[in-house]
Amino acid sequence: MSRLDRIADYFAAEPMRVSAWLRLPLIGLIVLLGSDPNIKMWHTGVYYGVLAVYTASAVVWVAIAVRGQVPDWVAPAATTVDIAAVVMLCLASGAGNTELLPVFFLLPVSVAFQERPVVTAVLGTITAIAYFGILVYYIADGNWDSIPGDEYVTWAALLWLTVFTTGMCFVLKRRSERVGQLLHTREQLIVEAMRADERHNREVAERLHDGPLQNLLAARLQIEEVLERQPDPVLQAVHSSLRETAGELRGAVSSLHPQVLAELGLTAAIRELGRQHAARGTVDVITQLDDVGSPPVQPLVYRAAKELLTNAVKHGRASSIRVELTRDGDHLTLVVADDGRGFDPRDLVISVADGHIGLASLTVPIEAAGGEVAIDSAPGAGTRVSVTVPVDMAA
Repeated sequence: MSRLDRIADYFAAEPMRVSAWLRLPLIGLIVLLGSDPNIKMWHTGVYYGVLAVYTASAVVWVAIAVRGQVPDWVAPAATTVDIAAVVMLCLASGAGNTELLPVFFLLPVSVAFQERPVVTAVLGTITAIAYFGILVYYIADGNWDSIPGDEYVTWAALLWLTVFTTGMCFVLKRRSERVGQLLHTREQLIVEAMRADERHNREVAERLHDGPLQNLLAARLQIEEVLERQPDPVLQAVHSSLRETAGELRGAVSSLHPQVLAELGLTAAIRELGRQHAARGTVDVITQLDDVGSPPVQPLVYRAAKELLTNAVKHGRASSIRVELTRDGDHLTLVVADDGRGFDPRDLVISVADGHIGLASLTVPIEAAGGEVAIDSAPGAGTRVSVTVPVDMAA
């Protein structure tokens, strides 16, 4: 993901951030307009006092916007302050700074992307009323008939803008709700696919365990009885092959449906995964695992741990791997970090195109289930992958 994409995602996540940052250059323009020596202010002290308070509030909105999730009340509150500040600035200028009037057209737009049509309509209507009130105030004799006709057209345009932004907000809200429904449906499909896959793996594992594996073990015992009565090099070789085949089959059964995952839970299963990789003697595996029980999402997390450990050993050629598992409220976080060769995360797209879909097959179901995969890696600097998923995904 490029820097431009990250910036776009940052602002798209909270539309309030756009208006919060754009408010600062707007205030700068207001300062330039007020600094014109040809403008005769009604009360300079009030004008710049209001401007100072408005600037301070704008800084507060930016601070709130950059901290994280923006509360729902912030956007309407900020727009209300905008309306009050612009009205007071217009009044304090005493019709000397009429260039401020176009600012009213920006106010309804500032809340149009908050997906709250009622709030947008109310604030837009208040903006139009405030604009017309300023027009009446600017007429010295108080005669409404002296208001130029084009100002009525401008006011009507402001009302139209209010209707337009309210309609746009309504459409955005409906589309957002539709996208939310589709995401929920996709999550449920992922959950059902995982359950079906788990049932299938369990059935295959049980058949292999109760059928071919038992037959191999029985044949091995019979050969052992024969070898006790009459040693035979050929039978000894067959016995060794049967023992190796039984071991491999037992490993396949465990891989399809880890008994430790079903009986002892996610923490014990991941610890056993680490032990198995360390037992091969090619890598050190350090585990720091919280006891998270057996959450519904454990098959997905276990699969992620297995895939990441395999990648670290097979592709990363790591000599040391650290595995962490924590629970924070309603989310589980799995972190697998290694000291291997590392890679450029941007090359993942190329890898998928070449048929290497390991990480992609891991990322897609996690993100579809409402989780997140964060990859931090660079060539020669190892790899750190963090997987965060909601605990109640399958609820």
